[in-house]
This record gives sequence, structure tokens and C-alpha cells, in this order.
Amino acid sequence: MLNEMLLNLAEWLAVQDWSIGLHEAYYMYGWVEGTHVLTLMLFLGMLCVIDLRMLGLILTDVPAAKIAQRLDTPMMIGFGIMLITGFALYYAIPVRTTQSIWFRIKVVLLIVAGINALLFRNKMHASADTWSEDPVPPKRIRLGAGLSLGLWASVVTAGRLMAYDWYDCNKSMPEFMYWAAGCVAELAASEAP
Repeated sequence: MLNEMLLNLAEWLAVQDWSIGLHEAYYMYGWVEGTHVLTLMLFLGMLCVIDLRMLGLILTDVPAAKIAQRLDTPMMIGFGIMLITGFALYYAIPVRTTQSIWFRIKVVLLIVAGINALLFRNKMHASADTWSEDPVPPKRIRLGAGLSLGLWASVVTAGRLMAYDWYDCNKSMPEFMYWAAGCVAELAASEAP
């Protein structure tokens, strides 16, 4: 049921003039994709510095709260632009993207990474006064930073794998993969007697 709803939304988006125009534009899609990748690098660059400091691996002589405070604004600007361009990339090719197992994995990982970031940020700000000067932060902060690095590396990997057609709906796959990728027509055909 959810797969049908997502596919219906994607098919509706795919026939919109702006979606067609963005997908078929000679330069615009490439500019949007390039901006997405560049702002991803900005976001992840800032995030990695913060997380590696929170792990106690780099810049241990600089207070952790100071690094987080200084890098927070460019990191969030990168995240915001990355999110907007990501939506535009989805809007340009909604059906294939909706039926990509890698896109679905990426979305789940993004949600988990967002929850981790919110919890990590709240814990860090609430307790930074007690450990900010320490070369190695407390275990719960290190755990959140390590989880953050792992989740974002997984998001980037899933995003990169979206370019490959190993599990596209037109391929012969097990029924579970048709379901996981949202291949509504192929799943119905495989279940038919």
C-alpha cells in the first residue's frame, strides 16, 4: 500500500512541467547535482572536524564547544542547501528514484542520522561546560560522534550507489527485492498465478 502511494506521488511529480524541464535541461540538472555534491562536502567537512574532536582524535588542545560553535553555521548552511538540492534531484527523476532500493536505504539512514544529530547536539550543549576543555570527551559524547560519522558515511555510500541499476525494477529479482525497491507492477506480476 505504501509502495503504491509513493509510486503514485512520483508519477504525478514526473509529469509536472518543472520536473520535466529540470530533468531535460542541458545544464541545470548538472548544476543542481554539482551544488548538491559541493554542499555535501561543506557539510561533511565541518561535521567530520566536529565529530573527530568529539572523539578526542584531533584538535584536543582547542575547547570542543568552541570548535562546535564556530563550525556550526557553515555546517548548517551546507546542510540546508544540500537538502534543497537533494529534493530538486528527486523532483527531476521521481519515479526511478522512488523505485531505487539505495534511495530508500538513504532516506532511512538520513532519518536515523537526523535523530542521532538531534540527540547528540542536545547532550553536547547540555554538558559541554563540564568537559569542553578535556582532550577526550565523555563516552556518551564519543559514542554519538562515532555513530554520526558511521551514519553519514553510509548515507553518502547509499547516495552514490543510486547511480547503479543493479536492483532496478526491470531486472529479474527475488520478490522481496521488488517489494523493498517499490516495484509495484513487477511485484504484482510475480504474485499473479
